[in-house]
Amino acid sequence: MKKFIPFLLLLLCVGSAYAQTHLEQYINTGLSNNETIRQQQFLLDKSLWALKEAKSLFLPNVEFNGNYTLAGGGRTVDIPVGDLMNPVYKTLNQLTGTNNFPQIQNQSVLLNPNNFYDVKLHTTFPVINAEIAYNKKIKSQQYDLQKIEIDIYKRELVKEIKIAYYNYLQATAAIGIYENALALVKENERINTSLFNNEKVNRTAVVRSNNEVTKITAQLNTAMINRDNARDFFNFLINQPLTTPILIDSITNIPDPHVADDTAVNKREELLKLNTAAAINKNLIGLANSYKIPKLNSFLDLGSQAFDFKVNDKSPYYFFGISLGWDIFSGGRNKFKVKQVEADTKVIASQTSNTEQQLRLQVSTAANSFNTALINYNAAVSQVASSEKYYKDELLLYKEGISLYIELLDAQNQLVSAQLQANISLYDTLIKQAEIERANASFTIQ
Repeated sequence: MKKFIPFLLLLLCVGSAYAQTHLEQYINTGLSNNETIRQQQFLLDKSLWALKEAKSLFLPNVEFNGNYTLAGGGRTVDIPVGDLMNPVYKTLNQLTGTNNFPQIQNQSVLLNPNNFYDVKLHTTFPVINAEIAYNKKIKSQQYDLQKIEIDIYKRELVKEIKIAYYNYLQATAAIGIYENALALVKENERINTSLFNNEKVNRTAVVRSNNEVTKITAQLNTAMINRDNARDFFNFLINQPLTTPILIDSITNIPDPHVADDTAVNKREELLKLNTAAAINKNLIGLANSYKIPKLNSFLDLGSQAFDFKVNDKSPYYFFGISLGWDIFSGGRNKFKVKQVEADTKVIASQTSNTEQQLRLQVSTAANSFNTALINYNAAVSQVASSEKYYKDELLLYKEGISLYIELLDAQNQLVSAQLQANISLYDTLIKQAEIERANASFTIQ
């Protein structure tokens, strides 16, 4: 017992540099292997491409267009060329005594172009368009919002990994306690058997000591199952095979009591998320009001057109223009859109206030729980020392035949219970520390 208790107290403390190294490695593994984070990263990539798409709207858009038409029938334009020119040609023939000026027929030209091609490069460029500018701002903020979503999940995952790791260490330490208790009850069984053989105790003491061996053995088996379950859940969180062995950190220090002093919530991603949503909503108001700003666009066509697929010095052409559009009247639809977005702004402001209050309550509760856990741990350590002394005294008295076995058994149960409580209390302080780090966002996420 003299060797075990100091070892237990050493094991039940937190945080050497070597210990943190293993835990930090597991946290990094969990953050890099988690499938949900990968899915969130895919959504972040999607938001990035959407942002690049929004930026591309500021650049010219060039299209290649080509068409060829055949036509027959339909509307025509009648040109009385013969009626106009034939009298003149007849007079000229008479004056010259020749037939150099033949008679011509009136012409009928189809309105639809027949055997006609038109190929061109059509370029458009937005000169003034407020919708494009606001759309770019919104896409950029949506990208930031997705990054915040990932950070929120990462921070929660870090907390869960830490708690699962401490639960595993706690279960492992509990096995050591039960193994030591089993050694004690087996020693008591040996002593009782020896005393019974020497007719110093009755069979009841032997039977009771046998029962204690059976009880502690069952508790040890349960502790092993709990450890295996804690191991499987921890490996699940970091996306490793469930039965992968876990490296146990050596523990040398208890949590710093001052970690509960930081009760600020301004670093919480949840508030940053709401602030970003409010900024997006502000730009949505600007987008809804963009109807007040006229839209000015330009276009340029460079191409070639002619009949019968001819290409000559007359077929190339260019066509340039500017278009101006201004929404004058739309039955109030644009104003109604603005009112809807303004209502959303009030909702976000209310959510921000409520969320901030909830986060303050969370960090306050976590700090109080941490302080309580420290008090409980210190009391549990003191109880272990007292229980050890009480057990040694009772064991000595029992060997001398002064004390009853039931008193020794009570001292033994008190010692085991105190050791288990010290184990639980210590790791409870670590768990509460992880909850504080989650509540005040003090853990640095890589």
